[in-house]
Amino acid sequence: MAEIGAGVLLYRYRDRRIEVLLVHPGGPFFRRRDEGAWSIPKGECSADDTGLPAALREFEEELGAPAPQPPFISLGVVRQAGGKTVHAWAAQGEFDVASLSSNAFELEWPPRSGRTQRFPEVDRADWFGIDSARRMLLPAQRAFIDRLMAAVPQKPS
Repeated sequence: MAEIGAGVLLYRYRDRRIEVLLVHPGGPFFRRRDEGAWSIPKGECSADDTGLPAALREFEEELGAPAPQPPFISLGVVRQAGGKTVHAWAAQGEFDVASLSSNAFELEWPPRSGRTQRFPEVDRADWFGIDSARRMLLPAQRAFIDRLMAAVPQKPS
């Protein structure tokens, strides 16, 4: 069965333009990957736990910060190249990237070494303008940017 994920695309207005918060996956596999490797803050869910509560929980676990407050905008679902289905919501808010404190996972590294190492699930978070965000995001998640741009005013009121 394919994995299911849920996440939140946090956005803000800076200099009258929209910026979005993206995260870079931690661990050795993504160490040298940048463009096309970033994601919205999200995490794996069970088949019966794909709603907004799961997305908010995963936001807190990946960033170490309280989840954003309502209102939330549903951004629908995408299917990533590996088959994972991701449900997403957008919310306007702030996050200080210097305060990132992600949960960790363990992995045998290097492979077949018998050594287990801990890695953060997220090793970096940053704010991106819309064009940069499209370039940095995993290809399937770029649809979330398009849906966000269709749902919110392009300039603050």
